[in-house]
Amino acid sequence: MAVAAGRTGRPTLAVVGATGAVGTVMLQILSHRADIWGEIRLIASPRSAGRKLAVRGEEVEVLALAEEVFDGVDVALFDVPDEIAERWAPIAAAKGAVVVDNSGAFRMDPEVPLVVPEVNPHALRVRPRGIVANPSCTTLCMIVALGALHAEYGLRELVASSYQAVSGAGRAGVDTLRRQISLVAGTELGTSPGDVRRAVGDDTGPFPEPVALNVVPWAGEARADGWSSEEMKVRDETRKVLGRPTLPVAVTCVRVPVVTAHSLTLHARFESEVTVAKAREILATAPGVVLFDDPGAGEFPTPADVVGTDPTWVGRVRRALDDPTALDFFVCGDNLRKGSALNTVQIAELVAGARA
Repeated sequence: MAVAAGRTGRPTLAVVGATGAVGTVMLQILSHRADIWGEIRLIASPRSAGRKLAVRGEEVEVLALAEEVFDGVDVALFDVPDEIAERWAPIAAAKGAVVVDNSGAFRMDPEVPLVVPEVNPHALRVRPRGIVANPSCTTLCMIVALGALHAEYGLRELVASSYQAVSGAGRAGVDTLRRQISLVAGTELGTSPGDVRRAVGDDTGPFPEPVALNVVPWAGEARADGWSSEEMKVRDETRKVLGRPTLPVAVTCVRVPVVTAHSLTLHARFESEVTVAKAREILATAPGVVLFDDPGAGEFPTPADVVGTDPTWVGRVRRALDDPTALDFFVCGDNLRKGSALNTVQIAELVAGARA
């Protein structure tokens, strides 16, 4: 299908939710990647309309979300709450745009592909609703590395524990951590039961417990049998992206006092015997992955080093002591870049290339 030719003969892109945390990162990424787009329209809620934001070195005025803003749009990136995406993504698609949605509204819809370009770009070929979904930030921070190993060995079971940055809960999460840090900094708190809780009081923001000087073994909403929605998302999305609908996956999500960049420990069992040497070779050459793994020299990825970068970083690669088919390793990725904005932009670029 040919793309509608604008003044430049290149596709028109819309960014819906351009003023949000992830939308801001999207604009930065669009400004630094190869410029394949003609017009870029910035769209947000009516209260943000009229603001000007920089993209590709130009100031662009933000438009209020309405049906007419999608006229002539070829690809629309959505980073808005689920309920807004549920209403407006089908409208944009009906106007002829391919929607790439970063919310959770369509991820498990069987008529909407869930895409990670390094892992399953073929899934883009069939999109009956005109919508493509972006996985959640936690899944995206591990799935590129895991997918590379799966392509070689065939994944048969996954046990994961996440260490999730507070920015995964949006600006409220970041603001909450910073406020709590100001309350506990320079004190002797963290040495007696409940002292951090008393200092913080009810100011826990979007979290059930204090995150400063603490870790919170919960992210998301309650689901059946003690699981959280975040844990079920990682399970369901991993299965869909890898095309393994019955893959055994067990996840525990933990919130940690880190601003940006999620980390996970993974215990992955494969169909055949693995070797660390081969696994390292696969990871070192996989697109979108950086192998940083020399613990003896103090080299392994941490959020403080990974934040602001695009790849999935991998370290602590070991063969399981009691299972020659299993690997244990640590992954780290910026949850606002590859975990959200970058993957969305990469999908959009694939769509634009396919429609050209």
